[in-house]
Amino acid sequence: MPMSSLPECGEIDIETLAETIEHLQEQNRQLTDRVGTLEDDLEQTQDELEDLETEKADLQETNERLHDRLDNCEQETTRLDALTDAARKRSGVNKQRIEELQARELEKGAHLRTETVDHHEIDIDGDHLERITKDDGHTYYRLPESDDPLDRSGNVALAHGDLLPVQQLSRMDEEMLRSTANALPTRLAAKLWKARTDSSVGDNPWESGCKGIKEYVKASDLKHWIRRQEPGTSETYAKKLVSRTIDAALDLSNHRVAVRKRTERKNGLEYTERRLILPTDAEIPGETPDPSELGQTPETAGVHGYP
Repeated sequence: MPMSSLPECGEIDIETLAETIEHLQEQNRQLTDRVGTLEDDLEQTQDELEDLETEKADLQETNERLHDRLDNCEQETTRLDALTDAARKRSGVNKQRIEELQARELEKGAHLRTETVDHHEIDIDGDHLERITKDDGHTYYRLPESDDPLDRSGNVALAHGDLLPVQQLSRMDEEMLRSTANALPTRLAAKLWKARTDSSVGDNPWESGCKGIKEYVKASDLKHWIRRQEPGTSETYAKKLVSRTIDAALDLSNHRVAVRKRTERKNGLEYTERRLILPTDAEIPGETPDPSELGQTPETAGVHGYP
């Protein structure tokens, strides 16, 4: 019973008071239940807020990781772009060098396989190439009416790609060789090969061989030759360059040349010296072995490698 409905002037009786108390107790229970419900709701809301905070922290951490990965990706992309640009520039420079070399060879009378020549870009005298088909079934480019430079009665002239690396380098002039090969031993190996095959070079340390050896050069002669090629080179450094140049010659010739040890005698004393040799049966593109030499017994003295 509401308090406003209570009798006035002390007329409250026990029954009415009991009803009023009971009513107040019911209201109190309702309020208590309501407070409990609100407390439960509040606790649930707080739990949800904590979950949201945790999720927010996780998202922030993930976002930071993604930003770090993005930065790494951008740095890697920048690095790869730089490498790609550098490779593109090197490729362009190498293509120009190859085209220059091909142009020189064509002007000397070479016949080059068509798949190795970009005839739209190559710069030659007359700006015109003739396309021919040889007995081997392959097509070649040449300057109009240009004969095979090796005059081998119908044999195929060698394309640049058919040559050994040392042959390719030996055909370059000094400026082109320096721009192509950074390492001094590589350049020396190319010059050494050119001295063997080009009589116009003049300074040729190679000697004619026998017993299965077409030509050879002694390590001691090679040392003096290197000092003549590179004025100002000390004897100590020249000795190191001998080994490095021999290594380069072996590698660039695809091991068509070899190293042998041979016992020498000087002033009554014996000593062992290395020789860089070209065997008579070595398959050198553009060079035909002498059949009479192939029948000789190969030299057996010495072993591969260095002392």
